[in-house]
Amino acid sequence: MVSSTKRRLDKITNELDPENFSTLLAFAEFLRDRQPDAAAEVSDPVIVPRPENESVISAIRRLSRSYPMLARDTLLNEAVSLMTRHIMSGESAVETIDKLEALFSSRYQAFQAGQ
Repeated sequence: MVSSTKRRLDKITNELDPENFSTLLAFAEFLRDRQPDAAAEVSDPVIVPRPENESVISAIRRLSRSYPMLARDTLLNEAVSLMTRHIMSGESAVETIDKLEALFSSRYQAFQAGQ
């Protein structure tokens, strides 16, 4: 990353409250994890069960690991939209995670149909 960009990012992160910083970090990890890797060649999901009291961010990470073969950039808009609805509108984490699981599952079914 260019040093001026790093400085700008450092300035922004230093101005965030802890909750927003945590959200930014989780989103950055999500973006990092959506990059293609060798695991993307796998064609069968490895479903990791939902733990008790899972957060929405953790669910996105878990589902991304469970479905590594999906092009995550196509999921990004919908996943972020669901996460935003959870944060801004007070939708429960359980309800949001149910929707995320349905989203990943339906995208996997479409992936299978396209192969």
